[in-house]
Amino acid sequence: MRIVIPIHSFEPGGVERVALNLAQAWRDAGHEVVVVLGRIGGRGPACVPDLDCWRIPTRLGTAHWETPWMIHSLHRYLVQNRADVVFYPGNTYAVVAATIRLLMGAKTPPAVLKVSNALARPDMPRWLRRPYALWLKLQGRVFDRLIGLSEPMSREIAALTGAAPDRVVTIANPVLTRQRLRDLATLPRSRGRDGATRYVAAGRLVAQKNYPLMLRGFARCARPGDTLTIAGAGPDRDAILRVVSRLGLTGRVRLVGHLGSVDALLAQADAFVLSSDYEGLPGVVVEAPAMVLPVLATDCCASMACLVEAGVTGVLVPPGCEHAMARGFVAVRRMIAEPHRARQLAARYEVERSAERFLQAMAELCGRAHQQAGTVLAFPARLALARGQN
Repeated sequence: MRIVIPIHSFEPGGVERVALNLAQAWRDAGHEVVVVLGRIGGRGPACVPDLDCWRIPTRLGTAHWETPWMIHSLHRYLVQNRADVVFYPGNTYAVVAATIRLLMGAKTPPAVLKVSNALARPDMPRWLRRPYALWLKLQGRVFDRLIGLSEPMSREIAALTGAAPDRVVTIANPVLTRQRLRDLATLPRSRGRDGATRYVAAGRLVAQKNYPLMLRGFARCARPGDTLTIAGAGPDRDAILRVVSRLGLTGRVRLVGHLGSVDALLAQADAFVLSSDYEGLPGVVVEAPAMVLPVLATDCCASMACLVEAGVTGVLVPPGCEHAMARGFVAVRRMIAEPHRARQLAARYEVERSAERFLQAMAELCGRAHQQAGTVLAFPARLALARGQN
C-alpha cells in the first residue's frame, strides 16, 4: 500500500510522535509511506531518516495558519500522486480531511482517523455544543474508518459520530516500541531524600491540562521537601507561574520547558500526575507504568480506567475537584505500584503490535475501495511486521 500521513511539523507532541512511530513500522513491513509535511521544525527530517517526506517549499512562516497550509499541501500531493489510504493521526486533522473530501469528491482516497482526544467535551460553552454535535456527525460520514484507542472510547465514537459499527475499530494507542519498553523497564531509578515525594507532570501548558487544579491540590497537601516538576511548553506558562507565586510554591514547583524525552525526569520521580479536564489516551500515562511509577490522574476520558488500575498502578480522581486532587496526592505517595501488573499494562500499547492491526484495517479498507472501482489490488496475505518477527 501507499500510505499518506499529513503532519504539520516535527515540533508538536504525542500525536506526531505516534504517527512517526507507525510510519516507520509500516515502512519496515514493506509498505510505501509518505509524510506530507507542513513545515520544517523541531528536530527536522533527521529524526525520521528512513521516511519519504514531501512538502511544498516556501519561505513564508506557516505556523500561525498551519491548517489551511496543510489542506493546500495535502490536496496538491493527492492530485499529483497516487494514495491508497490517507492516515490522519489525530483529531486536529479532522478539518483537513473534511476539506479534502469537499475538494476531491469521489476521487478522495479512503480516509482513516485515529481519534487522539476525547470527543465528549462537557467543558464546552453551551452555545457551541449544537454546532459541535453536528461537526461530530459530519466526521462519521467523512472517515471510512475511525480508530478508537480503547473499547470505551470506540463506543463513545460510535455514539457521538453516528458511524456504523463496522467503521469504528479499536486499536491500542501505539505509544512504546518493544525496545523502548525494555529500556524503560531497566532504566536506573534514583531515590528521594528524607521521605520527600518528587511528583512529575508532563504535557502542553494549555487550559485542557488544568495545571492550576494540580497546583492547588499540591499546595493543600505538600509536606516540607515535596516537589513538583512540570515538563512542557505552551501559551499558559506565564499564567501557571502566577498561580505558583500566589500559592507560595516558588522553589517547590519547577517548570522545565519542553523536553525531547521525559525518561530522565521519570527516573528521578516518585509519582506521575495528570490533572486534565479531558484527554484521548495520553502516552505519558503509559510510560509511567512501564517504569513502575504510580500515577495520579483525573478520570478525564473513557480510556482512563484502562490506563490506570485504581489501587494497583495508580489513583483516579474526578476531574476539576480540588479536594479529590489533594487526597490523590496523599494516596499516590503512599502507593507502591505492582511491577508485573504495571509493565503488563504498558505492554498493551506496544507499537509493533498496534501497527500490524492498523495495516490489517487499512488493507481491508483499500481492498473494498478497489473492488468498488473494478480494479484489483493485491496485498500480502500476512502483514506481520519485520520488527515483530525478531
